[in-house]
Amino acid sequence: MPPPFRRSAGRSSRPASHPTSDGAAPALRANKAAAPGPAWTATQWQEGVAGVAADMQLSLDASQIERLAAYLALLAHWNVTFNLTAVRDPREMLSHHLADCLAVCAPLSRQLGLPWGAAAGGGSPAGQPLKRLVDVGSGGGLPGVVLAIVFPDLLVTCVDTVGKKAAFIRQVAAELRLSNLRAEHARVEQLALQADVVSCRAFAALADFTAWTRQLLGTDGVWMAMKGHDPVEERATLPPDVDVFHVEPIVVPGLEAARCIVWMRPAA
Repeated sequence: MPPPFRRSAGRSSRPASHPTSDGAAPALRANKAAAPGPAWTATQWQEGVAGVAADMQLSLDASQIERLAAYLALLAHWNVTFNLTAVRDPREMLSHHLADCLAVCAPLSRQLGLPWGAAAGGGSPAGQPLKRLVDVGSGGGLPGVVLAIVFPDLLVTCVDTVGKKAAFIRQVAAELRLSNLRAEHARVEQLALQADVVSCRAFAALADFTAWTRQLLGTDGVWMAMKGHDPVEERATLPPDVDVFHVEPIVVPGLEAARCIVWMRPAA
């Protein structure tokens, strides 16, 4: 059995970085360094994920729980060498990362009209293309990988300027057989994708986020920025052609820190 699951407040942010000079993503190599503290077993990770789902009253199927657990295990293992996240304690990875990302699933489902969790998997309606989400500054895959697992009918592209992080996400997609997950090692300004939702978590100020990613929005596309407190000062710096149509509070059980989603779209 895993140690008792305790949540604590706070979340680390990821600074923006730049790709290598040749633009190549370095290959991932096995890590031989000892991880801080005993590594959790697959069973411990699965029980931890199941506990988070139960605390949040989420309906996830067995395959989704197994994949989320396997993803966190990979993130913890490779993090020792590649510094994918500042959070290293398994309990904090469950609360600060997994629960924080799962908290946006219901709002995203309402925005896209797309089922998720155990209710998902039916495919898109006949004749309609799959919805696409581009996660900018995805780092080790948060929230992009989590969303790809619980939204199997959503095409998710994780974008990061750090090659080792994009390479890690590609490895996660291969190992977990996530055919709806892609990774791009690039600056967002250089991408030519079209998305229904462009998301970010601890990436940049709202004005920069929207300016750098506007070309990624498809018809009726929206921005989804995961923030702590309502960023009133950041919202005040947005240009007139960006409309904040909803600041949606989200609750992460066990975390005292405020969380919200800032939903935006190009002004009419």
